[in-house]
Amino acid sequence: MYETTQDFIAGLEKAGELKRVRSSVSPILEITEIADRVSKSLAPHAPSASAKASDPRFHNGGGHALLFENVQGSDIPVLINAWGSYRRVEMALGCNDAGAGVSQGHTPGGFEGLGEKIEKLVKPEPPPTLIAKLQKIPELMEIAKIPPKKVRSGICQDVVHTGKQIDLTRLPIIRCWPHDGDFASLGYPESVNDGAIAAHGLGSGPDWEKNSRGRYITLGTIHTIHADDIGKDVPPSRNVGMYRAQLLGKRHLAMHWHMHHDGARHWRSWKARGEKMPVAIVLGGESVLPYAATAPMPPGISEMLLAGFLNRGGIPIVACKTVPLSVPANAEIVIEGYVSNDAGLIGFDPKEIAKRVAGDAGSDPAFWAKQLGAGAIFEGPFGDHTGFYSLPDRYPLMEVTAITHRQNPVYPTTIVGLPPQEDYYLGKATERIFLPLLRTIVPDIVDYDLPMFGAFHNCAFIKIKKEYPLHARRVMHAIWGAGQMSWTKTIVVVDHDVDVHDEAAVLRALGERCVPARDSELVRGPIDILDHAAPFLGGGGKIGFDATRKSDASETHRALNDLERQLCEAGPIDAVVGTAARDTETRVRSLPGVLNARVPDEFGGWWLLVQISKPNAGDGAKIIKTLGGLTGECALPRWTLIVGADSDLATPDAALFHWMANASPDRDRYLSVCGRRTAFDATPKLPGDEAHGQPVREWPPLIRMDQSTRDSVSARWREFGLP
Repeated sequence: MYETTQDFIAGLEKAGELKRVRSSVSPILEITEIADRVSKSLAPHAPSASAKASDPRFHNGGGHALLFENVQGSDIPVLINAWGSYRRVEMALGCNDAGAGVSQGHTPGGFEGLGEKIEKLVKPEPPPTLIAKLQKIPELMEIAKIPPKKVRSGICQDVVHTGKQIDLTRLPIIRCWPHDGDFASLGYPESVNDGAIAAHGLGSGPDWEKNSRGRYITLGTIHTIHADDIGKDVPPSRNVGMYRAQLLGKRHLAMHWHMHHDGARHWRSWKARGEKMPVAIVLGGESVLPYAATAPMPPGISEMLLAGFLNRGGIPIVACKTVPLSVPANAEIVIEGYVSNDAGLIGFDPKEIAKRVAGDAGSDPAFWAKQLGAGAIFEGPFGDHTGFYSLPDRYPLMEVTAITHRQNPVYPTTIVGLPPQEDYYLGKATERIFLPLLRTIVPDIVDYDLPMFGAFHNCAFIKIKKEYPLHARRVMHAIWGAGQMSWTKTIVVVDHDVDVHDEAAVLRALGERCVPARDSELVRGPIDILDHAAPFLGGGGKIGFDATRKSDASETHRALNDLERQLCEAGPIDAVVGTAARDTETRVRSLPGVLNARVPDEFGGWWLLVQISKPNAGDGAKIIKTLGGLTGECALPRWTLIVGADSDLATPDAALFHWMANASPDRDRYLSVCGRRTAFDATPKLPGDEAHGQPVREWPPLIRMDQSTRDSVSARWREFGLP
């Protein structure tokens, strides 16, 4: 295993997985543009056979890891995309196959091999004989090594900065995307943070705007505990999450966490006490730590235990210098501090407040300081893994009390944006490794897949061996109650003869085996707060599709209403293929406002993708209504997706991505009169696009790099020494 980030760098370089960039680069957008291009290229080496089987389309992606040795404004090198391919994540977790420059990991079989080890832990079989019991001893000893181990000192504290020595701007914190941290560019009042800036001495002015605005720590593991556990030698609530933190000044950060996650829950416990919350942001350490921080651990089980399990030994931890927490001793950099309790909750919208105030109040810093709270900041926007900017909101300030680091540290970071990015491969590792744990909650699951276009929280394909009527619906509801899977907006359940890792096969099954009005399950509940399409922040509709085979004898006469029974007994809708498909495309393209139309052959003729211009609210719904009147003129498939001009029909993935990102099931789904066809309005929503009693919230822009940065990087590409 790799005990430090620099050990991991050496291992990646030996394995031909890392490129060094020695030319001077800017942390402001330039590193992002370089890394984004590299991450979307072919990886230098193939991953394990299990990775190929579970991801036949993207298993060979990810490019190289990059080490930028000459970053402007800092003497610390930047490591990025280190966990950005299947093989590199396998190496980090010790489950890689032997190959060029690297020996076989301790657990053969890729992520599936680790999953099998976890399954043995959660479903132990009692040894039947004395010999079997003796053979079990090594496994038990391995479990005993899992908890973190306290040590007196660590390399993460070779250098300690406190007081006036603290300067976060000396770290090579990157700005990923043009609008990051620039809420005024999205139409929010420019003066919202002026009061907080003055009160806390935060960065401001033209130089700050140019060089430091919108810089985020993106690969830090955030260590917190519940207020009730303060002072405990082994706090049971220890949480390690991966949340972003926005640079605000030499000694301040904005702490962002989702309200549904443990970090936010811990903060609320300290807020209830009226005390500031101790926090430590850890960068680097054992190669297993970034993955462990992203893993959906069950409540009460620390991510540090998972890290110890993957590391085959407890992670050494050392007491922080200025806060009552312990952190990995082998980290590269640690940022210690306290998060203010004097901040309101999220859901803060300055645009709406400005509409209600009179006179010049909307430009008064004192007014906004009072609205925000003394310990809060208006944080964001941030180009997120959804492919869109997550909109700004109110989050608490963190005052840094110490920065510690090893001698000659490396700064690990990542970019997020349009998938696939580095986080895609970390997420797919979780998909495979946690399958046994998911089966303990939902034993009906044979296999599952989180497709790339769903950005992990938006879509899940589930395979079951169907045993009885409405079995698929039972599985949907079980998943909506299963930990972080509960945020899943769209679930498709298929029979065991469908390959869930083949998205085309799943979408064909939706066409062949799912009658929309009969086989859809619409519910309401908590939604990931990054879902901008949800009618409410953190809440909205979720939908499940039963794409299993139906039996007239069983499924039409049990627990179905009259309409569903009639639909089941009605004649089939045929797929639209060959000449009929091309005729449909031509007819739809001729409609006013339509830019393009496709009936992708790979989806079996069951899907119509339509790209439209959308100058006005309601245009998506109007096109859907027009299409409904064409059934006498051309053949219409069972499923229709309407996307906007910022999508692309050249690859169906783009349309599917916009479906998951831009459509709320309870607002943007339209059933045909017969209930046997359905359409989704997956266009960006405008005020006035409210439908089915559901509102539209502020809509974020799609992430794009500015052209000047793209041109500059293109002109210097050979200089970087990259493929």
